[in-house]
Amino acid sequence: MFPGAVDEHESPAYVIIGAPLDNTTSFIPGTRFGPAQIRHYARHFDDYDRHSDGYFSDRTVLDHGDIHAGTDTDEYLEFLRSTIVGYDLDGAVPIILGGEHTVSLAGVNALEPDHLVTIDAHLDLRDSYDGDPLHHATICRRALEVVDSATIIGARTGSKAEWDRAEHDDVTVVPPESVGEWEPSFDGTVYLSVDIDGLSPAHAPGTGTPEPFGLSPMTVRDLVRTIAPRCIGFDVVEVNDRDHGQAATLGAKLIKRFIHDHATNR
Repeated sequence: MFPGAVDEHESPAYVIIGAPLDNTTSFIPGTRFGPAQIRHYARHFDDYDRHSDGYFSDRTVLDHGDIHAGTDTDEYLEFLRSTIVGYDLDGAVPIILGGEHTVSLAGVNALEPDHLVTIDAHLDLRDSYDGDPLHHATICRRALEVVDSATIIGARTGSKAEWDRAEHDDVTVVPPESVGEWEPSFDGTVYLSVDIDGLSPAHAPGTGTPEPFGLSPMTVRDLVRTIAPRCIGFDVVEVNDRDHGQAATLGAKLIKRFIHDHATNR
């Protein structure tokens, strides 16, 4: 269980859902261990948060536990989507622990936000990858079938076709060197996804497709602070167990940061 959360609550404000999907990982496997890693490395954090002057244990957070994955990605995402819909109807803000980035599609399809904001090293705008349209490299392309726009922060690599797709009006790419000048310019509801590989692998080596020259932890923390009040859903994805807890520790801290800032500023 995520420290400070509970496993039963009649009307939680937030619900944490583990989604250990690891079906389409294309380089370093291990995202199936991401939710457990994040929960484990959150254990040493203080309950009190100085920035919000609040206690995490007072935020009425429910930990649903993990939804264990099978081999059928489409079937898994539909079950995850229906779980999220149930909590959304009850008024809880869903927070997904990944798991490969494909799980973000369940959140987007369940909540139908106006905008997707994703912090990611990769554009993820492929229409398919090795013939698979439901893949961690296609999540922004699939999400654009639901949302009005996608903002990809920290992107620094992609195929020629992806960069061409990123030129369309419904996509904004904010490269790492421009993040300091970026401010949200959209109205409406937001789903925020943090792919841990958006950070430099020097800070978060435990991820499936590390890409150098990424964002710093404080930059990502500040982005979460800025965007959280607008959000109806959040996830941290692509954490695996191939480091000494650096990626999971950052993921866990970003989850707490999101909940504190969402609770105090929404």
